[in-house]
Amino acid sequence: MAQQVIVLVGTRKGAFLLASDSARRSWELRGPFCETWPTNHVVADSQSGTIYAGGGNEWFGPAVWKSTDLGASWSHSSQGLAYEAGQAPVKSVWSLAVAADGSLYAGVEPAGLFRSTDGGISWSHIDGLQKHPSRPEWNPGGAGLILHSLVPDPVDAKKIWVGISAAGVFATEDGGTTWEARNRGTRADFMPEGQNYPEFGQCVHCLVMAPGGGGRLYQQNHCGMYRSDDGGRNWASIEEGLPSSFGFPAAVHPRDPDGLYLIPLNGDIKGRFMPEGNAAVYRTRDAGANWEARRTGLPQGSAYFNVLRQAMATDTLEPAGVYFGTNAGGLYASNDEGESWDCVAPHLPTITSVETLVIER
Repeated sequence: MAQQVIVLVGTRKGAFLLASDSARRSWELRGPFCETWPTNHVVADSQSGTIYAGGGNEWFGPAVWKSTDLGASWSHSSQGLAYEAGQAPVKSVWSLAVAADGSLYAGVEPAGLFRSTDGGISWSHIDGLQKHPSRPEWNPGGAGLILHSLVPDPVDAKKIWVGISAAGVFATEDGGTTWEARNRGTRADFMPEGQNYPEFGQCVHCLVMAPGGGGRLYQQNHCGMYRSDDGGRNWASIEEGLPSSFGFPAAVHPRDPDGLYLIPLNGDIKGRFMPEGNAAVYRTRDAGANWEARRTGLPQGSAYFNVLRQAMATDTLEPAGVYFGTNAGGLYASNDEGESWDCVAPHLPTITSVETLVIER
């Protein structure tokens, strides 16, 4: 049976879908969908093929869009996507994830977590996260106080990790009733001297889980790149060999827990673009001990774009495909694990997220 790859793209002006066969040499672009709402994250349930898109803003309100026919038709719901009376209103949905039991989770702004057990029709607030003792001291990052990274355990539906800017990484092992801060070993260089390794308050940019079920996590942080081999309880820096300690996205290899891709920028106060204007994706095959820059096919000398925190992903084919989208609207794809690249959609709106879905046709 033939395989089809669908790249799911969130943008400031709706969702887009790009489809190709397993060779991934030519692509068909469809969209924009979701009535061109600001769309922060588009994901798919790999079991059912259902596509979900989360977004909104102060004007539209928050909502999750849904398509059960690969984008031919869409519906959306915001039922229950609201905090209790007296709390700040939910502005938008920032992240989505499907858990092992089929539940759908949504991370929102201001930072909080919601769950749907009916495919996104209705939502309930997981208030245990906001009951964490550190909550009154959470501060917004540059994009606001957002829950942007959602990492459910692939087997145990009660285990979830989240990344919040700028509060750090938190984890639950009881389905969201109680939460633990897991930031030991990650820096907060913006804190006063002597307080650079707090229990919470770090500005995590992206949190991803390695395949294989060994509890390995990677994170790109405002202040470095890190790996944890114990579910986030302890973190070790793996930024040596990179041109910068600052960047936003990270994407794991689909089968190799030692494989990781990321895109360093030139720094947090120097423009936040490709170092020296030369685009590169950095790849490690040994869990961050060594890094290599992959540039073939990427613009050199005039690449002053950024790649946002959810705008890079891999697919599950062999060899793995790697994809990233820029704030200038270019979507780049590699069908050979990052060795070479093509711009497959050059003129999209600002790209906020990139995910993939592989289906049998």
